[in-house]
Amino acid sequence: VQLVESGGGLVQPGGSLRLSCAASGFTFSSDAMSWYRQAPGKERELVAAVDSAGLTTNYADSVKGRFTISRDNAKNTVYLQMNSLKPEDTAVYYCHVYSTWYARVYWGQGTQVTVSS
Repeated sequence: VQLVESGGGLVQPGGSLRLSCAASGFTFSSDAMSWYRQAPGKERELVAAVDSAGLTTNYADSVKGRFTISRDNAKNTVYLQMNSLKPEDTAVYYCHVYSTWYARVYWGQGTQVTVSS
């Protein structure tokens, strides 16, 4: 199983970024996908999750109305559209899956998002 994130970078407050996570090695369309983040000195936290069909989503209160999670099962890719970014969104963002086939969790390597003027 591989999860490869991309799309991170440096952005000014109020700006936007779109993260992508390309998945392989498992039946992508069978499993829910999530994005987590970890800021320096803080615990890793759930940002957003989407069910296997892409019909149900959940968000952390801190990102509701600003972030949107989506997936393309034909491309084995999950996305995180981040708008109205704030300095407190600065963190390493990780793609996450609990594979029902392998009965374990997998993480991507992470992508850095820095929100600063």
